[in-house]
Amino acid sequence: MNFPYLWLELLLPLVAALDFNYHHQEGMEAFLKTVAQNYSSITHLHSIGKSVKGRNLWVLVVGRFPKEHRIGIPEFKYVANMHGDETVGRELLLHLIDYLVTSDGKDPDITNLINSTRIHIMPSMNPDGFEAVKKPDCYYSIGRENYNRYDLNRNFPDAFEYNNVSRQPETLAVMKWLKTETFVLSANLHGGALVASYPFDNGVQATGALSSRSLTPDDDVFQYLAHTYASRNPNMKKGDECKNKMNFPNGVTNGYSWYPLQGGMQDYNYIWAQCFEITLELSCCKYPREEKLPSFWNNNKASLIEYIKQVHLGVKGQVFDQNGNPLPNVIVEVQDRKHICPYRTNKYGEYYLLLLPGSYIINVTVPGHDPHLTKVIIPEKSQNFSALKKDILLPFQGQLDSIPVSNPSCPMIPLYMNSPSHSPATKPSLFLFLVTLLHIFFK
Repeated sequence: MNFPYLWLELLLPLVAALDFNYHHQEGMEAFLKTVAQNYSSITHLHSIGKSVKGRNLWVLVVGRFPKEHRIGIPEFKYVANMHGDETVGRELLLHLIDYLVTSDGKDPDITNLINSTRIHIMPSMNPDGFEAVKKPDCYYSIGRENYNRYDLNRNFPDAFEYNNVSRQPETLAVMKWLKTETFVLSANLHGGALVASYPFDNGVQATGALSSRSLTPDDDVFQYLAHTYASRNPNMKKGDECKNKMNFPNGVTNGYSWYPLQGGMQDYNYIWAQCFEITLELSCCKYPREEKLPSFWNNNKASLIEYIKQVHLGVKGQVFDQNGNPLPNVIVEVQDRKHICPYRTNKYGEYYLLLLPGSYIINVTVPGHDPHLTKVIIPEKSQNFSALKKDILLPFQGQLDSIPVSNPSCPMIPLYMNSPSHSPATKPSLFLFLVTLLHIFFK
């Protein structure tokens, strides 16, 4: 018997059982504050900004070190309710929070996950939109957009074409948030279909757009991540559960293959925040009846937990000079899968690379020095809640004079427009444009 945890259970006030109802802003805030108070040793509640109408954009961090980053502990995040009328993800994340904090010390898997990961959970990115829904509908409701009538999933900088829209407070808050943490893996939760969609959402010829798809250099990892989620959801993996929608083999699709999307959040995460993100469409009906919420939780619980574990894929470590000083802003990439905005070490000299089992050559690039190549072999069986640890010692002395870590390493312009394969022919065809119109309300 684990006596320390038994005493902890006796001393901690219990969170009142979370019901399966829709929680408006006041109820959601009350729940989050109660969790943060009752489980203060493993949670940290903070707001990353405010909506147009001044509502807080709450994030609850769950982890053994919830208030600050620790070297070697990867950062994971879930974001829901980006479209205010897509409601299932919002409630699932509240129940996920409840499950995580009440399972700590009881469920070995959850306890290990909390010990080894900082899990950031944002139940609602668009609280104004959620509160604006007066008549819930399966297909479209007033409230999809934010209070200024902007679609937040079309509001980010785009790497493929200029997205000259007014950046909204909710978008700017998320962009700022991404600069403050070393996020490694993420998912954003939507409704209106039942599928796990992976990047890219937009594309050019260089990413395969002429073949009606748009693939990242890490396509193998993204397909694995999407299958990891979909395969554990009994309805999503069927691929045809939404009878009036497209069929998705095994419940997975490439975003661009489904329909092109400009200014989406998952592409922005991958290109400018070094964070692998997929989009999870969790319900055929965007705003289903409350009595269906328990079944959504039962169908998604295992997937939500297993997906978090994937933040421990691949390899991680720090880059040092010969005196043991950690080096920030050093480019660390795998040969043959270079990113258009190169992935760099954070201010602690850390890097995280999500990779499937296999042999890889890591290329460490420092201005003014020859590339440093290191071979790593990712084992078939991952280590217990940890990526392979590989620190890299560079054979020179002294800290780098590099750009401040808080600044983006690449300008927020259409980086792929300058790629060698880009041409006017890469613009979406008329057919894809019509598909986009038909599916505009799905994502």
